[in-house]
Amino acid sequence: MTMKFFITCVTASLIILSASRAFAQTNCTGKVIDAATHEPVAHASVLIKNTNQGTITNTNGEFTLPLTNTEYELLVSSLGYHAVTIGNASAQKRLVISLQTNNNSLQEIVVSASRTAQKRSEAPVAIATISKQAMEDTKATRIDQLVNKVSGVNMVNLGNEQHEMSIRQPMTTKSLFLYLEDGIPIRTTGVYNHNALLEMNMPAARQIEIIKGPASSLYGAEAIGGAVNIITQAPPAIFSGQVSAQINNNGYKRTDVQVGQTFGKFGLLISGYYANRHNGPVDHSDFHKTGITIRGDYAISEKTKWVNNITYVNYYSDMPGSLDSAHFANKDYSTPQTFTYRKVPAVRYKSQLLHQWSTSSTTQVSFVYRNNSVQQNPSYRVKNSATDASRAFGEINESAFNTYMLVAQHQQSLPFLNSKLIAGVTVDNSPSSYNSNFINISRDNRGYYVNYSTTDSVLSQYKTGINNLASYVHYEAELVKGLKLTAALRYDYYQYDFENALPPSAFTGAPTTKNNFKRFSPKAGATYNYKGIGLYANYSEGFVPPQISELYTGVKVPYLGPQTFFNYEVGGWFSLLKNKLYADWSWYLLNGTNEIISVKNVDGSTENQNAGKTKHTGIEYGITYRPVSSLSLRFSGANSKHSFVQYLEKGIAYDNNELAGGPRFIANAEVTYKPVFVKGLRVSAEWQHIGAYYMDNANTKKYEGYDLLNLRAGYAIRQFEIWVNALNATNTYYSTFASKSGSTLSYNLGDPREFTVGLVYKLNVKR
Repeated sequence: MTMKFFITCVTASLIILSASRAFAQTNCTGKVIDAATHEPVAHASVLIKNTNQGTITNTNGEFTLPLTNTEYELLVSSLGYHAVTIGNASAQKRLVISLQTNNNSLQEIVVSASRTAQKRSEAPVAIATISKQAMEDTKATRIDQLVNKVSGVNMVNLGNEQHEMSIRQPMTTKSLFLYLEDGIPIRTTGVYNHNALLEMNMPAARQIEIIKGPASSLYGAEAIGGAVNIITQAPPAIFSGQVSAQINNNGYKRTDVQVGQTFGKFGLLISGYYANRHNGPVDHSDFHKTGITIRGDYAISEKTKWVNNITYVNYYSDMPGSLDSAHFANKDYSTPQTFTYRKVPAVRYKSQLLHQWSTSSTTQVSFVYRNNSVQQNPSYRVKNSATDASRAFGEINESAFNTYMLVAQHQQSLPFLNSKLIAGVTVDNSPSSYNSNFINISRDNRGYYVNYSTTDSVLSQYKTGINNLASYVHYEAELVKGLKLTAALRYDYYQYDFENALPPSAFTGAPTTKNNFKRFSPKAGATYNYKGIGLYANYSEGFVPPQISELYTGVKVPYLGPQTFFNYEVGGWFSLLKNKLYADWSWYLLNGTNEIISVKNVDGSTENQNAGKTKHTGIEYGITYRPVSSLSLRFSGANSKHSFVQYLEKGIAYDNNELAGGPRFIANAEVTYKPVFVKGLRVSAEWQHIGAYYMDNANTKKYEGYDLLNLRAGYAIRQFEIWVNALNATNTYYSTFASKSGSTLSYNLGDPREFTVGLVYKLNVKR
């Protein structure tokens, strides 16, 4: 009896112990990261397959999932990424799960269209993205090699990262484009520089977003033809980074370094590069640049994050100037310039606090400091003496500014019509200065400018306090399933506090004064999506207050008003064949009024006036086809016309003429192959076409444009990658920008055939 009772008790105890072990719960933990950047993927879904159990990742991409010792399959997914299944997940394993971005462009996440994250298919604008993977595959040495893949975009290479832009405008140096970093302009309004993107540090970028058309309703002035928003990379969830080096046959050398890691609540990422060119194909064209970005993210709590980002850029380039018609026709790369230069030291610092009050309510506040200077002995200011062939004259100038800026924004989701409200304010105080001194230049018997001497003649010396107070509101609502309406409105008030140190008789003799500019910028749009097919329409306005240089430099009495643009646009997209085929298109009409032009007075003098009207129309289209996972074909194109409606410049009427520098057709096409049977190999071929355009506003001379072929190949094995780019593989002789002034023809020479070889070592990456 006693033995039977003992056996019964032992058996019961074993059964209870076994059951308790069977049902005891431990935790499976891990991180979900972006496969390309190793950034944490927040709010990703982690589900046990065939059950109702699951969780979501926190802001650091981390998750904890209760499991028994039995192994399970996990389904991990997040918007904008391909879902993955993880087999044999158990409590004993700490997982690191990498998600690849989704090739379906309708699922792309963009932030520039509304200043918050949203699906591309919900944005009623023409917006395009350049992903981190595209950057890794392209191995671009300049930003134009990336953004020119986008339909309707032609960023013009002027040498050594110098550039001008064309988005729904002709190729121009005018202040009609806005350049942003994480949604904040990299320069203050009023001191636009067409070379501003050389102040960027591209190794720190994770994505580039391009809005085509006016975006003043959210971003303010200068967002007319388009806005380019470069989004910086967050610190990686795991220790990672890379070191690379490259060299080419045209004197260019470059080294990139990136390293980062997250330590508990704190993440750090350091990105930078050094590049230089010596003895390039054109005389007097050396340059060097250092760019460093340090970003630190601190998770104060699960709902509060503090992000700090500082970028330092030190840039120098010789300025050879453009070639005249004789040099260009004879393929003579010599230049008379020997000392002209451009220097750009720049520092940007942003401190941002983000707080999520609830799943439907978030606030962010940013403080921004900028310190920029452009120092020049510009080649375009060098003029020959009319009476002495051994003499010429020019100037040395410096344009500088500091910025103290505060940006606050709140986003509130509302249950009514599944709507969302975004509101914000911006306060920008940017004291600026401009100094210009006359120089005497000596010429030798070849016509070369061999040296110069400074003089006591001061052309310009002034300070301008630039103050901008702005507020904006953005609202969107879903009236019925698939139909979303969007409206936005921004109010800007600008004050220029001008203080001249020179008398009225000076070249810049404008009296000390204050000028005020104010403007409401509205926008309204709608999107409709149905089973992979979408349509959108929008109306938007943009404005540009006069630049400081237009308003005061070389002026006796300053009086200019803002330029205003009115945009009407429709477009659409579709995704077919199980997302293998994607296409989008947009048609626009952009009317410009009160444009600033140089008007000739009765006494023969000229002055800037708001006296021009222009009309810009076009259709932009792109198509991507991926018949199999290893092959991608892309075509981007734009047909456009830029014409004068009313334009009288220096006494000459240009009504109904086309604007100089506006090709009727531009295109970019690319085929990329990554064979599955050779893991790590990629090859691609890209065609770039710029059509014919007039070189002058009088439409008397045309440049026929050009076609380029770019070939790229790379092979990655374990932690190494070796790559070769053959840009302008056919060695086409061409000009990136050709212009005519009077009887003088000028050509900015494009790079000849360029072979670049690079080697990359990636940290903590296993293939």
